[in-house]
Amino acid sequence: MRIRPLPLAAASGAALLVAGLLPASASGTPRPTSAQAQSQAQSQVQAWARAQEGTVGAAELLAEVASCDRISHGRYRTDAAAPAAIPVCGKNGAVFWKADMDIDCDGQRTARCNEDTDPWFQGDTAFHQSDGKPLKSDTLPYVVVPSPSRTWNYKAADIKGGGVVAVIHRDRVQYAVVGDTGPRKIIGEASYATARALGIDPDPAHGGTGSGVTYILFTNSRASPIESHSAAVSLGERLAEEFLQDN
Repeated sequence: MRIRPLPLAAASGAALLVAGLLPASASGTPRPTSAQAQSQAQSQVQAWARAQEGTVGAAELLAEVASCDRISHGRYRTDAAAPAAIPVCGKNGAVFWKADMDIDCDGQRTARCNEDTDPWFQGDTAFHQSDGKPLKSDTLPYVVVPSPSRTWNYKAADIKGGGVVAVIHRDRVQYAVVGDTGPRKIIGEASYATARALGIDPDPAHGGTGSGVTYILFTNSRASPIESHSAAVSLGERLAEEFLQDN
């Protein structure tokens, strides 16, 4: 996780992203107007978020995390200039927080995540694939946890690399893994792939969302191998059902 500027409006960021993904217009083919480009961007973002993962609904999970039993010794910032207002909360079988989402584009260099697309790009992640290589942030949904500190230590809370996470935005649930660590005082970041699946602009320079994201990390869990999203979904759905039953 890097300290980033506040995200721009989702529509304008998505328009920039889609413009980068679309092929160049053939000679003689008129380019879309900015209004058309914005409409195309919004359609693309909506298309990314159509598929619901699993059968456990967002409303059910959010109802279980409506109140907070704080387990952190202090609170986190969402950005360097933001107040420290985000606690880490605990319930049976999980820890959770409600924050923003900055975009992590670190790890293996790809067409979407590299030094040219991300001003804060780093070619490594805290946790690695089963072959020892860094994770691929544009294809693997993962979240970033704060590095251990006096405020909170994810290791002491039985959270580990590859641990399964239910990430909720509006009415969408996306399963992910714990894939990277960030600053000790800031919370609220996930990979390009996580944002895209939730319909959030995944552009690493200007994307993300300023609020409205809930992260539920299931304790003592691990998707194996860490790079298998299907393994995270299968385990995550079972753990989400158990979480609802046990709370």
